[in-house]
Amino acid sequence: MNIANRIHDLRKAKGISQEEFAAQIGVSRQAVSKWESEQSLPEIEKVIIMSDYFEVTTDYILKGIQTKEQAREKNALDANVFLSSATFLIAIGLILACTIWHEKQTTTALAVGLTLMAMGCLNFGIGVANATKNVEKGKRAFWIVNIWLLSFIPLSLIYNALLGRVLAPYPLILEPFIAFIAFWLVYIALCLYVVSIKVRKKPQKG
Repeated sequence: MNIANRIHDLRKAKGISQEEFAAQIGVSRQAVSKWESEQSLPEIEKVIIMSDYFEVTTDYILKGIQTKEQAREKNALDANVFLSSATFLIAIGLILACTIWHEKQTTTALAVGLTLMAMGCLNFGIGVANATKNVEKGKRAFWIVNIWLLSFIPLSLIYNALLGRVLAPYPLILEPFIAFIAFWLVYIALCLYVVSIKVRKKPQKG
């Protein structure tokens, strides 16, 4: 990777256009375009300004030499990776539980579904414990997304057990019908309540 690539990547990571970057550095957009297309090299004073703006060393811009902090940041485990894999397992667990029970009406459905969902939670828990990047954001996003998945089977079991003495992983239409409606109202209200708490809570850095 050369200077042109590093300037381009730093700008993109910052999420700014060539015009915005040029204004920050005190040059024209054409100058930035030439830097990034290897038509010219920035002056040393502009490299210093860039290093302050991007919070990297001049050695990194000029030579690609990373500080220990930059190297650690680059190699840091991102909690969002574990968020994705955990959510996938939890979603598959819920889908399989509902599908198997619909076809066979057996408790095997619960065993398969809940096992996969537990594996998803365990995956996320272990991952976050070892992650050093986006930890708080990952935890926050985990609950915003997965409260809808994780609460569905437990609430369904309670509803079905109380009204029909059936251990189904999704709500059956049972008498009185108002109870079926009440289930969905409670489910939605609970999930929205948890989501609202997580949305209001500002994630810390990490």
